[in-house]
Amino acid sequence: MDTSTEPTLYPLTFTPVFKDYPWGGRNLAHFGRTLPDGIVAESWDVASHPNGSSAVREGAYKGRLLNDLVAQLGEDLLGDNNAAACEAGRFPLLIKLLDANSWLSVQVHPDDAYALAHEGELGKTEMWVVLEAQPGAELLYGFSRPTSKEAYAQAVAAGRGDEPLHRMAVQKGDVVFVPPGTMHALGPGIVVAEIQQNSDTTYRVYDWGRDRPLHLAKALEVTDFTLVGAKPATPEMLLDEQPLRIERLASCAYFETERMTMAAGSAFFGAADGATFEIIGVVEGNARIEWEGAPVTLHAVDWALIPAAMGEFEIVAETDTQLLRIFVPS
Repeated sequence: MDTSTEPTLYPLTFTPVFKDYPWGGRNLAHFGRTLPDGIVAESWDVASHPNGSSAVREGAYKGRLLNDLVAQLGEDLLGDNNAAACEAGRFPLLIKLLDANSWLSVQVHPDDAYALAHEGELGKTEMWVVLEAQPGAELLYGFSRPTSKEAYAQAVAAGRGDEPLHRMAVQKGDVVFVPPGTMHALGPGIVVAEIQQNSDTTYRVYDWGRDRPLHLAKALEVTDFTLVGAKPATPEMLLDEQPLRIERLASCAYFETERMTMAAGSAFFGAADGATFEIIGVVEGNARIEWEGAPVTLHAVDWALIPAAMGEFEIVAETDTQLLRIFVPS
């Protein structure tokens, strides 16, 4: 195909990068993934990190890594809201699917100041949207009762690093926001979409007997021990008029995430006006992105990156569809 006349800015789709951490399984095959052999724990779907960068799947940039496009396109790709990311030459977010086939390590992430001082990269604020949860599925989040740093260190030393933590039951559709300092672990039978800062810094404190390095001293320095008895987040309704429903799932300095529920044949009109890129992720059904070039069809679960300066676009639901819309606020 002759790509010489194709626009330089178009909806970008990507080939995922798979990670084989020991807690994974094969469940991501249920979500449109052709998996390699063996355990697959994570699918890095929109990624531009030294530990994994996704390649463009179609169009003029086919085969190019996302981190290369950040360097080439700069603010045309990222937008004015991401001037610092442009200057650093780094995409600000990382989008994943996680298959918790067994317990993840009990872990915590640092904030920006601590991570920059100790790890040379930004911290990690993240959120989960539960795509699948088996009956009785639960995760660990914060503490079940007020706990001191010293008391928790003693629990870890005694091989009970999970016991003081709060067990949160979850089901499909739940939203969990995980700020830095939150001790947490996904439990068996859960698949989530994860939206996070572009960081891979994790401090493990307890790993269920697996032989992997732990980072207790740093973890204790960054943990919020006042976080007790949390529940899944309550989405904020922005629009509830058939055939379109929009909920705000999370909003922070790093990203804002909306969930859009669209009836078949309905449309949402957007404008990439130079402020920020958008990431559109279809998690149920099929949708089509229409713009000045060839339409881009997304099937669950798939993502498209809308460059910040691409201009007007339209999302058309080909079936009853649910999707996530992610952008960086001003």
